[in-house]
Amino acid sequence: MSIWTDKQGRHHVGIMVAGQRLHRRLPEGASKGDAKLVEAELRKSVGRKHTHIPGDPLIVEIMGLYLTHADTLRSPKTAKQHALRAGPWIIGHKASDIEIVADKMIADMRQDYAPATINRSIGAIKAAFAIAWRQRLIPEDYAARLHRLPENNQRHTYLSIEQVKQIADCASENVRAAIWIALLTGCRRGEILKLTKDDIGERQLRIVAGNTKTLRQRTIPIVPALRPWLKYIPLPINFEGLKTGFGRARLKAGIDANFHDLRHSCASLLINIGTPLEVVRDILGHTTVKTTERYAHLHIDRQQEALEKLSALI
Repeated sequence: MSIWTDKQGRHHVGIMVAGQRLHRRLPEGASKGDAKLVEAELRKSVGRKHTHIPGDPLIVEIMGLYLTHADTLRSPKTAKQHALRAGPWIIGHKASDIEIVADKMIADMRQDYAPATINRSIGAIKAAFAIAWRQRLIPEDYAARLHRLPENNQRHTYLSIEQVKQIADCASENVRAAIWIALLTGCRRGEILKLTKDDIGERQLRIVAGNTKTLRQRTIPIVPALRPWLKYIPLPINFEGLKTGFGRARLKAGIDANFHDLRHSCASLLINIGTPLEVVRDILGHTTVKTTERYAHLHIDRQQEALEKLSALI
C-alpha cells in the first residue's frame, strides 16, 4: 500500500526506491488527492540520478507546528513570542530557503534587538524544523545549518541596599514585597511569583523543582529581614504586572535597573561580606560553580582593596 491514513487522519505516502523506502507524512488538512500528487512525484524521482524527495513546505506551516508544540513548554507565551517575532521574514518562503531567510532576519533585527533576543527566535526556528524533520515533512533538517549569534550583552548591574530601598519605596505594596524577597533570596521573578503558602517552612523557603530554571528543587533559609514579606505570598500579580510595576518604581526612583538585577545584587552583596562562591552558588541555585564565577571579579575587587590598604601602611 503506497497511500494510507493514520489514526489521527493524516495521510502517508511510501514507496520503495533502490531497496530503500521513501516515506512522506502529509501535513494536517492534506487530502487524498494531495497524497496522490506526492506519490506521483516520488515515483518520478525514482529514475533520477539524484533522488529528490518532494515536500518543501512553507516555513509558516513549519512554525505552526512549533506554536502548537509551545503549549507543552514551561513558558508557552514567551516561546510563542520568540517564534512570532520571525513572522515578517518567513512569509512566502519555503523550508529550503531558511538559511537565506535567517541571514536576512538577523541583519534586519540587529538594528533593534540584542543578540540574545535574536537567538531566541533562531532557537524557535531550529526547534520547529527539528519537529518537521522528525515528522518527515522535510527531506533534511535545514535549520541544523543555522548558527546563533555570539552573545556579549550580559548585564553587570549591582545595586546597593540603599538603591534597592529607593526603588522599593516607590513601588506598590506587592511589588515592594517581591523586590525584597528577590534581594534576600536571590530568586528569579518567575520563582517568586510561583511561591505558595505551602512553600514557606518554619526555617526554610522551598523553591519547587518545576518552578526553577534548572528544574532542581532548592531550599533557602528564612532570615529575619525576609520574614515580614512572606505574608504577601502568593503574590496577587502576574509576570507582566511585576515587570511593569518594577519599571514604574525604578523610573520614579531615577535608577537604571531591571528586576533581574536584584538577583545579581544579592550575589554581589553576599560576596562583599565574604561569602564563598560555593555558598553563593547554592543560594542562587546554579548547577555548577562555573556559572557563579561571573561574580568572581567581585572577590578580586575585595582583594585589591585589602592590598591597597596594606600598601598604604607600607
